[in-house]
Formats: sequence, structure tokens, C-alpha cells
Amino acid sequence: MAYRLVIGNKNTSSWSLRPWLAMKRAQIPFGEIVINLRAPDVKAQILRHSPSGKVPALLTGAGVVWDSLAIIEFLAEAHPEAMLWPQAPEARALARSVSAEMHAGFQALREHCPMDFVARAPKASLPDPVAGDVRRIVAIWRDCHGRHGGGGPFLFGRFSAADAMYAPVTTRFRTYIPDLGPYGDDGTAQAYVDALFATPEMAEWGEAARREVAGT
Repeated sequence: MAYRLVIGNKNTSSWSLRPWLAMKRAQIPFGEIVINLRAPDVKAQILRHSPSGKVPALLTGAGVVWDSLAIIEFLAEAHPEAMLWPQAPEARALARSVSAEMHAGFQALREHCPMDFVARAPKASLPDPVAGDVRRIVAIWRDCHGRHGGGGPFLFGRFSAADAMYAPVTTRFRTYIPDLGPYGDDGTAQAYVDALFATPEMAEWGEAARREVAGT
């Protein structure tokens, strides 16, 4: 099956990073259609590929799947060998729960700390709703890794869909909140951020983001 993934700017499109990273880590081949989200006709460009008018969208050859989590679920079913969800039922249920919470929540963090992959702009303080979001995410990471992460550096040991869903958060933390200690981190969250950024896939995305920002 020949896939094409429709994504936005790599420096700022957090939703695009999620399925892109999942597919890269799972070694599922795909082509990219990158749309400049600042283009005056951006809506029309996206609508040529996706009925939602938003990115990302996965063109499967037989149809289109839109929304990051829906794409990941489609890929998990189409490519069971990729093991995008943890195999143990309890771990899989937790991974789906925290992924759904990421998908639907943390609006204060999204608004106050938009994804800017390349920038480094540490904030001296955070509004209470944003700090609450950060504390909750740190607690999620500690819980997931503490319960199911003994086999590796990611939330459930080996890389999973949950890591793809939280990857944009790690970029927000690196840009705006490099010290997670005041938000309840015992070192687990920082180690997790470092582990994701150490992957070749995040390095590839980051290099493309830097080229994009530089206009090259």
C-alpha cells in the first residue's frame, strides 16, 4: 500500500508530527505532502486532500484518514507487526487512555506554549492552568514508565503510539520549560524528553524544521 502523509510546517505543526513520527519509527514507507500553513490559500490546498480542511491526513490509495489519532489507529490495524500499541492488555488500555487525554486536553499548555521546534524561549513562570497541565503530564509520564516502562526509555518501554502522541509536548517543554523539577519531575520526565530527542527520527524532523525556518 502506497501511503502519502499530508502535513503542515515542521517547525509548528504539532498534530503533523504525531503520525509522521509513528510511521518513521515503525518503518512504514510513505511520501510527504507538506503544506505551508501560512499560505493565503492554505484551506483550499488542504481540502484537495482532506475533507476536514486540516492536517494531518493520510492518503491510503483507497481513501483518506484524517486526525492524528485516527491515522495511528488505522496504521496499528493495517500493520500489526509494527506493534504501535503495547501488547499487554493493561498497558495497552493505559496507553490508549493517556493518548486520548492528550488528544482532547491540555488546552492551556497548547495556547500558552505553541509548538516552535527550533526556538529556545524559557518562561520564568507559568499561569496556573498551564502549570497544572505540565504537572499532569509529568505525572502521566512517571506513572506510565513506572508501571510499564522497564524495558526501555519510552513511556511503555519500547516506542508506542503514546510516545507519538506526546512527542510535540516534549518539544514544547524543551522550548519553554527546560526545567521540569518545579512541576513534580523526579528525573523521569526529563529523561523521557532526552530519549525522544535522541532518536534519529526526531533529529530528522528537527533538521527539516531548521531548514524551514532558515528558508533553505
